[in-house]
Amino acid sequence: MAIKRSGQWSILLVVTLVSFITNLDATIVVNGLPPLMEDLHLSIGTGMWTITSFYITSTVFLLPSGRWSDMFGTKRIFLWGFALFTIATAFCGMSDSGAALIGVRLLQGAGAAMAMAASTPILIRTFPPNKIGFALGINNIAWVTGSLLGPVVGGVLIGEFGWRSMFYAIVPIGIVGLVAGIVILEDDQSSEKTKTDWLGVLTYGTGLTGLLIVLSEAQTWGWVSGRTLGLFAAVLFLWIVFVFIEQKAKYPLFHLGLLAYRNYTIGLGITMSYCVGYFSITILLTLYLQGALHLSSLESGLLLIPLSVPQLFTAPFGGRLADRIGPAKMIVLGSFLIGLSLLMLGQLGPKLSNIAVIVPLLIISAATGLSWPSLAKAVLSAAPQEQAGSASGMFWTVYNMCRAISQALALAVVQLVAKSDAASQLLFSAGSKELGQSKDVLIQASNTGFRFFAAFLALAVVLGLFLLRPQHKTARGWTNSG
Repeated sequence: MAIKRSGQWSILLVVTLVSFITNLDATIVVNGLPPLMEDLHLSIGTGMWTITSFYITSTVFLLPSGRWSDMFGTKRIFLWGFALFTIATAFCGMSDSGAALIGVRLLQGAGAAMAMAASTPILIRTFPPNKIGFALGINNIAWVTGSLLGPVVGGVLIGEFGWRSMFYAIVPIGIVGLVAGIVILEDDQSSEKTKTDWLGVLTYGTGLTGLLIVLSEAQTWGWVSGRTLGLFAAVLFLWIVFVFIEQKAKYPLFHLGLLAYRNYTIGLGITMSYCVGYFSITILLTLYLQGALHLSSLESGLLLIPLSVPQLFTAPFGGRLADRIGPAKMIVLGSFLIGLSLLMLGQLGPKLSNIAVIVPLLIISAATGLSWPSLAKAVLSAAPQEQAGSASGMFWTVYNMCRAISQALALAVVQLVAKSDAASQLLFSAGSKELGQSKDVLIQASNTGFRFFAAFLALAVVLGLFLLRPQHKTARGWTNSG
């Protein structure tokens, strides 16, 4: 589908609003959790579910949404999702109980999943191959900007107008984006006329929900308790059934044949290891800065700014390099630099050194801007264009899953080293006196955590090297050279 050059940038502007709003919402909600819990009289567990519920549905509905975008058209699914997200956000601000808020957060996550699953295929079908990396880099800027502004905007809004304002402030942006999407986005003819694999949705969604629940609750239940092991076993069983169903279904939810594309499968492996390593950083740094060094949330938040700002400048540059020299080299370079920086953070001491914290974060942020657009391009360009929706849905599902896994592993590693609940107490803004008595243990735990997660970036480097190996086209498909 040919699109005028001016139309390309208008479409990019609309699509990037999804990345901006969803990440703005995520960081604002985390920042506003304490006043929210106090006003609605929520327990810590219920308060945390106001965050977890969003991630559950935003993950569960990614694969179906990718499939629906192939069936019904990317514009339609994008707009439906954006509308659901915006309406649910308004109802979040109106919630008068924990149960009501969790319910609308579930709807909010589903809407975000639909819009996100359709957004990347829209970009891929809008921009020519030599411009895709640059477009994904611009989209990454919106993602980073939302994460960067969330704590600042949230702090101002909550302080002046209360926690409900952090939801109401997002609604006008959503309305503007929705209207612009209706006007600017072009209708695309759906490439498939099939039925939804609801049995696949049920087994996959229930299994994934169970996994996220056990990752959230295993710290309380005990990692080797009967409840935890039983739920892990149930998840494994459901996913085995899901794979069996997908192999037999006439219209499968996820085309398992996509895994036959070598670069797509390797790219998913890199995405898993990359995300597990990357998303541990803020939790471990929060533990170190606030728990061990007793910095305020504002002070620690300011020290985290270097983790976001450089990406605003390196993401477009990284996208252009990916278009020019290929994404694999950028993935290897970025993963190596992030892993090295994690090892640097694993040397933090009992006294705050701004240089020891800021320099690694600047490197991580710059490297992420270079490598993430390249990784997205490598994965999504490896799939056939007619299955772009399904490929995108799987990609973002892996992203969300590994974000949850990273957070759970970070707490598990810290508590294993510290042999206490200090990390949980810190993250829930409680137990400050107890934390002050275990400074050395907390420093050791955070340093161990940084070193542990550096191994995941090392794995990403190794997998990235496989992408550097060229392939040759044969009568039966692609084969490795050598």
